[in-house]
Amino acid sequence: MKDARPIFWRDARMPHVELREIKDARQVCYAPHSHAHWSVGAVTAGVSTFMYRDASHPISAGDVVMMNPHWVHACNPVANQPWAYRMLYVDTRWMSALRYRLGLLPSPHWQDIATAVIRQPSLYHPFCEMADCLLDERVAIDQKRQVLTAYLTTLMTELAKEPPLAPSPTPELLARVAEYLRTHCAHAISLEALSQQTGYSAGHLIRAFKQHYGLTPHAYLINQRIQLGQAALRQGQPIVEAALTAGFNDQPHFQRTFKRLVAATPNQYRTPLFKK
Repeated sequence: MKDARPIFWRDARMPHVELREIKDARQVCYAPHSHAHWSVGAVTAGVSTFMYRDASHPISAGDVVMMNPHWVHACNPVANQPWAYRMLYVDTRWMSALRYRLGLLPSPHWQDIATAVIRQPSLYHPFCEMADCLLDERVAIDQKRQVLTAYLTTLMTELAKEPPLAPSPTPELLARVAEYLRTHCAHAISLEALSQQTGYSAGHLIRAFKQHYGLTPHAYLINQRIQLGQAALRQGQPIVEAALTAGFNDQPHFQRTFKRLVAATPNQYRTPLFKK
């Protein structure tokens, strides 16, 4: 049986990217979640189901998938069928700056990408080669930077041929709630307090927030806490300290929630394959 443990690659000299690889993802299940960064990945074996906002995409080996920042998604196995993948997480500001330098954006600010799944060998195989390069400790860091930038340049240039995605306006009150949750996620926040801020009833706030963000306010809060915990672990905090930093009262609760959203334990995440 192939290794079911996830591998994370990070390097402090390239802080804008992180790579995840798993060779046997049959038992890897995610709860719906989102990230602050942009993500692109490749299915390297088997089949899976990619849930992305309100759509469901069957994906299989050779497919490339992409996720916009803050878009809710989950990717899970199909009836215990084997599948494997690699996923690259890219800092949104860095990615926006690259697209702007390439002349693909009018300003260096993030613009969502309409495409969710690409089935082009000309983009799949170079992704795998780029991932191989990042995972290879023998490759110099300058070469890794060049290979990464070259692949993303090719990918963004190809995607720019598609019509841009029309922005979806966010109601001001909901945007304020989301910002409040992001800013204060490490603290206890009651639904009653959020309702008082907006003037919405609790039920209306839950329905309106989930319709726009894909998560209830509570699920959004927990998602933000896990992102905060990931950042703490990347900075080298022990798991117990990362749990407290992220607003969890105890380490077991943090570990259970972390695994449910990240599909890895905090210890697996904090121990990358290669880190300078």
